[in-house]
Amino acid sequence: AADGFWSNFIGAGVYEHHIPAAIWQVTTRGEFYSAYTPYQAEASQGTLQLIYEYQTMMTRLTGLDASNASLYDGASALAEAVLMAVRAHKGKSRRVLMPKTVHPTWRKVVVATVRNQGIEIAELDYDTATGRTVLPAEPGQFAGLVIPQPNFFGVLEDVHAMTDWAHAHGGLALATVNPTSLAVLEAPGQWGATGADICAGEGQPLGAPMASGGPYFGFMCCRQDFVRQMPGRIVGRTVDLDGKPGFALTLQAREQHIRRSKATSNICTNQGLVVTAATQYLSLLGPEGLARVASASHANTKALADRLTAIAGVKRAFASPTFHEVVLQLDDKASDVLRALRAQGILGGYDLTAAYPELGNAILVCVTETKTAADLDRYAQQLERILSKRREAPPCAYKN
Repeated sequence: AADGFWSNFIGAGVYEHHIPAAIWQVTTRGEFYSAYTPYQAEASQGTLQLIYEYQTMMTRLTGLDASNASLYDGASALAEAVLMAVRAHKGKSRRVLMPKTVHPTWRKVVVATVRNQGIEIAELDYDTATGRTVLPAEPGQFAGLVIPQPNFFGVLEDVHAMTDWAHAHGGLALATVNPTSLAVLEAPGQWGATGADICAGEGQPLGAPMASGGPYFGFMCCRQDFVRQMPGRIVGRTVDLDGKPGFALTLQAREQHIRRSKATSNICTNQGLVVTAATQYLSLLGPEGLARVASASHANTKALADRLTAIAGVKRAFASPTFHEVVLQLDDKASDVLRALRAQGILGGYDLTAAYPELGNAILVCVTETKTAADLDRYAQQLERILSKRREAPPCAYKN
């Protein structure tokens, strides 16, 4: 740790993936780096085509019909999805169901965004044995149900049952997903009998560095039925007078530079540069490469969880399958253990005690494809040493 190198096992919405060097070398070229919103289509064909390719790849990844050009980040994308669901829902309900298994910060952003617009966010509890959302027997009227996959605990929800349940009760199904997971898990468009209606999430895993919190980008896709309620830019493909293919911003009557206060959203210049990186990331890796990233991350997480739960005083919080994060419960104070790991150059996980006190001394541990067997061994060895030493020493005697 003396030279500033950290072995990072924190996820919680931001993930350390390998980013090919070519991606940001191209992204920071002046043609992309200094370009502004491409209102003048004839002078912006390169940027417009890149965004169109991004939209195409995101619709293939999510299994839905349409994608916008991006939003600010995952939290604001989910808030926009909630607003979109209320607009698109055919009923009069302005109530949206939000599981507690959604990222706690994202939930705060959603509430802050919609609370002055007459929209109610009703939280749904989770089963402390499985880590999965508990659906109420009598939910009342609601416009939409948010379905996280995987959820904040890394647990895989029963998305088919949740999607069908939402539709059976007259609501829309709003998916919020880790895009990397879609390389190995079923796409939201295939959930349940008819698929999710809207999908939103954080695009950071697709080629954006962690960078102390940003910039990232949010993504949103939806069924064709709801495309006119979608916020943000949409790029379409067309032909010119000579029949040559071209690209232009389309369905602009939804947007704030035309409709002002009646627009679907007030989002304006957004995260196009980070989308440039994401487009290249998806293009370079392709479906097989992204699947390898997802599979390796899952395998590493399982391997580390097996190692850590073999240590006295460490157990898994939930019995359900997970993707590349896992909740572990400790028999010691989580913050003290994480501090001791940090002194050894290991960022051991995300402390859940403030957001989920009912779980006790719980930490959320993430492993991606960037971790080696030696990294996992060192984490396990240091955690075992720390817990053993803390059990033997008086509470105030141990400094690390």
